[in-house]
Amino acid sequence: MPEHPLLSDSIHLLEQLIAHPILGGQSNLSIAHFIGNFLEQAGIDFQYVTNETGDKKAIHCRIGPAEDGGVILSGHTDVVPTEGQDWHTDPFQLTAKGNRLYGRGATDMKGFIACCLAALPKMKAAKLKKPIYFAFSYDEEIGCLSGPIVARAIRDHYPEKPAFAIIGEPTSMRLANAEKGMGVFETTIYSRAGHSSQIRSGASAIQEAAKLILWLEGKMEAIVKAGQKDDRFSPPHSTMQAGICRGGLAPNIISDQCHIQWDLRIIPSDDWQLILEEFLQFCQERERICQAKVPEFRIETIPQYPFVPALDTSPASEIVQFTKSMVIDPELATVAFASEAGQFAEAGFEAVLCGPGHVSECHIANEFIEKEQLQECLNFIDRLIEQLG
Repeated sequence: MPEHPLLSDSIHLLEQLIAHPILGGQSNLSIAHFIGNFLEQAGIDFQYVTNETGDKKAIHCRIGPAEDGGVILSGHTDVVPTEGQDWHTDPFQLTAKGNRLYGRGATDMKGFIACCLAALPKMKAAKLKKPIYFAFSYDEEIGCLSGPIVARAIRDHYPEKPAFAIIGEPTSMRLANAEKGMGVFETTIYSRAGHSSQIRSGASAIQEAAKLILWLEGKMEAIVKAGQKDDRFSPPHSTMQAGICRGGLAPNIISDQCHIQWDLRIIPSDDWQLILEEFLQFCQERERICQAKVPEFRIETIPQYPFVPALDTSPASEIVQFTKSMVIDPELATVAFASEAGQFAEAGFEAVLCGPGHVSECHIANEFIEKEQLQECLNFIDRLIEQLG
């Protein structure tokens, strides 16, 4: 396959994007301003969407006419940490080794953003009949926090209505029409410290936390046993697991506090609120039992961020029919991770995922993207330009 004429431009842009080490939760102003300056130099009118404290900005713009039926290309500017990982190269300096380009965010998901920016001159010159929009968010890696903000900003800012949103998360350039929803919760158990020999008259926060963790595991098994599944996903059912557990002072002290953080990943047909309600009911049962011995005992559960909705775009939808001809493999895929796709769908845009890179390379040491994936993404954008021209 001949090299795409914009491949070197996309690699150069990827190098510059990776040089901005913006982790989820941190200020993203440097990378937002880099993209804004790039758009300004290209003569594109764009809008920042600034958070309340002024240290983060989403960015969106329109290329082409103010006509209904355009397509949003969406990506996030933040990445996950590298601390504690065994990187063989500087994670924030793009390093080429053969066909692979190494760097944090190369796959997730600055490769997609680089392809969008590299293709901008071609979009401008194409005399589009319907527009293309860029939508680049912040804090996706800590709960898709700004996805709804930028989706609503596009919906409310432009007089015309875009029809579709393509979220460029790494799908190996396959078309994905469904993903799981996700929520992360922190549950804290408050009890009373005491001598460990008096455990029968006390209530260990750690041991109560263990009961809650086992409830989560049991609920997941009950879901499997009940046949609540969707074979499009792997695993084909909703999952819940505790990823962090902290508490206690010493082995001979009854623990007075324990914190667990757990996540819930939901197939589209399950109701996350019902599962959470059942969990909270179990917490209330444990409170009643433990308060008989420790009156001040209580359990508190707080969501870490708003629940990220699942996506389940119909195979018969207009966006699937529109994009099928733009990918090499027309067979639809699903992804088990959560993204901003469900949030764009909730804002009124039919949504799918399609982006360069393999999900197996996300969040790991020595993350890389293959040049062929960038090339395939550029070809995909070429076909999008043709469809809208």
